[in-house]
Amino acid sequence: MSKFFCLKRNSNNASTSTSSTSTIPSSLVSDLDKLNLTEERLKRYVDEANTLSSDTTLISNTEKELKNKAKILREKAISKTLNNIKRSMKVDLCFVLDCTGSMKPHIVAAKDCISHVSNYIKCTNPSIKLRIGFCGYRDHNNKPHDQLQVFNFTDKYIKFTKYMHEVSPGVYSQYSDEPEDVLGGLNAAITQMNWQSSTRILLHIGDFPPHGRRFTNLKDNYPDGDPNGLTAENVLEKMQSKNILYFFGKIANYTDKMLEIFRSIIGEFPVFDLVGGDPIKLLDKFVKATSSSITCAVSLTSTIGSKTKDIYSLQQKKLDMNSNEPDWNILPLQEGVVMWYHIPDTLDELKDSNYFDKSNLFSESFSFKIASQPFSAGVEKCAYFAFDIKSNPAKNMVMKEYLYVGRNDPFEKYLEAVEVSTVAHFLATKFNLISERKSIPKVNFLYTKLLRCGTIDLCTRYYTIEPRLKDTEYKRFNANTGVITELRPTLEAFVHFTYEYTKGYLVVCDLQGIELNNEFLLTDPAIHCIDPLRFGRTNFGKNGIKQLFLGNHRCNNVCKELKLSHINN
Repeated sequence: MSKFFCLKRNSNNASTSTSSTSTIPSSLVSDLDKLNLTEERLKRYVDEANTLSSDTTLISNTEKELKNKAKILREKAISKTLNNIKRSMKVDLCFVLDCTGSMKPHIVAAKDCISHVSNYIKCTNPSIKLRIGFCGYRDHNNKPHDQLQVFNFTDKYIKFTKYMHEVSPGVYSQYSDEPEDVLGGLNAAITQMNWQSSTRILLHIGDFPPHGRRFTNLKDNYPDGDPNGLTAENVLEKMQSKNILYFFGKIANYTDKMLEIFRSIIGEFPVFDLVGGDPIKLLDKFVKATSSSITCAVSLTSTIGSKTKDIYSLQQKKLDMNSNEPDWNILPLQEGVVMWYHIPDTLDELKDSNYFDKSNLFSESFSFKIASQPFSAGVEKCAYFAFDIKSNPAKNMVMKEYLYVGRNDPFEKYLEAVEVSTVAHFLATKFNLISERKSIPKVNFLYTKLLRCGTIDLCTRYYTIEPRLKDTEYKRFNANTGVITELRPTLEAFVHFTYEYTKGYLVVCDLQGIELNNEFLLTDPAIHCIDPLRFGRTNFGKNGIKQLFLGNHRCNNVCKELKLSHINN
């Protein structure tokens, strides 16, 4: 039987807290004993606000002084972040479309989709203000049609639709080849459009690659590349310098090599399936691709900032990921200790930050294997495949590591991640007690624990660890910036429920995971709380709740079914 320990005996868990601690390394006991959780957290909050100079000594501060300083700096940082989020809601979206003969159905779909997209955005994300533009390209010497057509950004969608009615596909001639002036089209969109908004989206849709043998072996009148001297590198670097995010709508496999080259320059980017000639299905695909481009881009710029170099840096990191599960037989067995908090019994305990201290922290020895490369990366963490050897039978797990922990003790930051998970788990349990009676899908969170281990390189490392989700499509349903990326009424009602159940103290958001038949299984939530000194840098405080939740939420049928108070926008 596993042996548990609790640093301070908890009366509600007497049976587990009295067990022997002989399986727990003495180094962990020592580290926990030395850890001043409150002081380390306050120091990190000050550090994360980027205002702590290297020669400032915090040890001499009293805890009260440190708390006041951290609160002031956090509120300043939150105010700046909320302003950035507000700016990121202004969006420029440019369709860059191949307008040759084979593209007629897609030209029609681009024309027809804008009214659908604008209505969808208005209903789900009313804070987003959208301008739309168009750049069509054909091939060199594609008479009598213009090689390039540019329609600058407008928020008059009827005007855009009227213009698109005049766009007609080019005519194939006996002198035509297969590649098109892709680089010319992209370059025109980047340099001739009036880009102004903080979030800038280029949605490129085409079925053939650019000219040049590096892109294709098809018949090509310009095998040495673009006759005007454009290269993928200089075009895409201009795009990056203008903070424009690239998305692609794929129609045929002829563009595969182009996408590979583009990825090598700018990193990973979303690719949408736009295959098909059925007008209704194609329109639906266009609407989904366009809406997803908008919400994905706004989510990125509002989370990371409007400097796309940081976003492209993240996309470059994704190229180093290995999505294949490793051969567990050749990986070394490692030992560590997992830790978790006892779930609160009451709302008062949840609201009490002192509840999440060492007295409610439990621990157990742990045997595992971990992949040598991460399979995924987000803004804050990267994720590794892992294997829990101690369980019978052994379990597939996921271990996550922060990309940046700062200069303070990382132990505290990982404990905070476990605290966020524990709070979300508590509130999901309360939500499900009501939803079950009303046949509303359940909302569950993976129960996250902290892993401390001495790795094979003899360094102490920390991870969060959780069960691996089933092989079902992973989705991000909403972000902590208030953006709804995949509208699910149950989840929006759950966010509303967390606000009402805690009497306005917090909201659980940034909901992501998988959607099953009658359940959402989620991981890595964020929490906005009126106490800015809890739940990390993704907590945008009282004003975050007001601007990002209360300002955006539209009560739905599930809110009514749960009898939640109506939020009037």
